Amino acid sequence: MRLTTIRLTACLAAGLMMAGVAAQEQELPRLDGRPDFTGVWTTYRGGGGPGAFNADGGGQTILTEEAQAKVDAYQAVTGGTNHSPGAYCVGSGMPASMAGSGGYPMEILQHPDQLNVTYEAHKEIRRIYIGDHGFDPNEIFHERNGFAVGRWEGDELVVETTHLTEQVDSRYPHGEQAKVVERYSLGLEDGRRVITNQWTMTDPAFLTRPISGEKKWQALEGGRLLNYECTEPQWADIVDRLLAGEEIGYQGE
Repeated sequence: MRLTTIRLTACLAAGLMMAGVAAQEQELPRLDGRPDFTGVWTTYRGGGGPGAFNADGGGQTILTEEAQAKVDAYQAVTGGTNHSPGAYCVGSGMPASMAGSGGYPMEILQHPDQLNVTYEAHKEIRRIYIGDHGFDPNEIFHERNGFAVGRWEGDELVVETTHLTEQVDSRYPHGEQAKVVERYSLGLEDGRRVITNQWTMTDPAFLTRPISGEKKWQALEGGRLLNYECTEPQWADIVDRLLAGEEIGYQGE
């Protein structure tokens, strides 16, 4: 009887220790009291959750008349061809880079005053400045991924992206007045760390109403990004042509 009791006690203690370890493993990482998004992430593949794209209207924006004319003109010359930004090593830009990224993973490096986000596809990079970044917005250039500033609302990271270039070659066409607001949260689903991003884009010049969507990323434990050298085949072709004796003029400006 005593031996049985000892065994039961030992089993109970071992069970409690294992439960404690499991609980520790399930704890979400934090940095300076905030959720830590640092890591490599891939598109969420959990049951019933949104995958690469899940947006209001199925990705079809409601465009103004002027915007629709610009998109139609672009599609008239590119439809049925392989001409696309990706084919020429041009990144998707916001919000498409965040909402899809071609199914490629991304890496986040988090610091108290800045998050660096690198998408493997096209080596796109976003820098999200937290709080008072010290930059003059009037001196910020417009670009495809824009200028992003974040703030914490509890455990939720709210990011506002502006200074975007006009894009008619995107799944989400927009102009320079577009603003994307994202709300990032970190949680556990099926034992996996998952980032959920609820986003909304407004644009008085291109959109008759805001569009919104959700994107989920799951942790790719032990993963790393690979180099995306989409211009390397073009360079290899140039070298082969030079070695064959072909004269090629200077390609720069």
